[in-house]
Amino acid sequence: MFDNFPLWPVRASSGAATVDALYIFLVALSAFMSFAIFTMILVFAVRFRHRKGVEAEQIEGSLALETTWSVIPFFIFLFIFAWGAVIYFRERTPPRSAMEIYVVAKQWMWKLQHEEGQREINELHIPVGRDIRMIMTSQDVIHSFYVPAFRIKQDVLPGRYTMAWFHPTKPGTYHLFCAEYCGTQHSGMIGQVVVMEPAQYEAWLSGSPNVPLAETGQKIFAELGCSTCHRPDTQGRGPDLAGVFGKPVMLEDGRTVVADENYVRESILNPASKVVQGFKPIMPVFQGIVSEEQLSALVAYVKSLGQPGPGQTAGTSSAGPSNPPANEPAHEPKVQ
Repeated sequence: MFDNFPLWPVRASSGAATVDALYIFLVALSAFMSFAIFTMILVFAVRFRHRKGVEAEQIEGSLALETTWSVIPFFIFLFIFAWGAVIYFRERTPPRSAMEIYVVAKQWMWKLQHEEGQREINELHIPVGRDIRMIMTSQDVIHSFYVPAFRIKQDVLPGRYTMAWFHPTKPGTYHLFCAEYCGTQHSGMIGQVVVMEPAQYEAWLSGSPNVPLAETGQKIFAELGCSTCHRPDTQGRGPDLAGVFGKPVMLEDGRTVVADENYVRESILNPASKVVQGFKPIMPVFQGIVSEEQLSALVAYVKSLGQPGPGQTAGTSSAGPSNPPANEPAHEPKVQ
């Protein structure tokens, strides 16, 4: 009877139960306090109602009572804060081995691309039992990636990457919404997440030939002539990119930043904002020249560049060498 009237969506991720537990606790606490306050108002209204011929008694206050109703709520709120903080930091710390999906939101659709190269629109296929990390940006206005069954909701902003991760635990098809009003067709910006068994997911991946995202990024890297500056020797006008991702980078102004996705993105679009120590700000600006999809591919390529090993030069990886074509342009992008 009550199957058609669920109190909350199905729990289909590892973090759904903890989010529900906190939510249920807050609702129960609010209901209890509302009932207690309403009851005390009724009791006091009846007991201390105006009576003819009875003088009201002046109450000066009670230190013990005032301390009690101050200290107990303080510790309750502190407990709620600690509980919420644990959930928040867990949701903001994806496992290192997470599968990465690049997302570009635009009015009014979700464009998604897997590391293996598969592209999807308003639909995301993922395997059950794997950690999934979403690397998201917007092509126009603010959107919000919301999957109720996973209990995740993350704003997707123009001009930068935001992250969200989840661990699906149940195969099935789940709703994907935009939870931020983004224009006249906001209500139509919907999709679905299809969680599949590992064997089914592998079959889906192999269903059509695709070029890995890092390999696409390598091609764009070469077409833009980036490798004439980002060389593995000391002759390059830009820093060697092998092994730079995820590491601290010393800037010309003395600051140290971590080379994450947003750093690589900003260094391509506005390279003068963070110039690496020992190099000059000679790289041209690529704002408006490369698309969001191309940026995702370039970021994936830079991430794929590992430390050079014996017989291997920096700037090469499993995606292949990054040598530019003979007719490469004289001016090239440099990830500062």
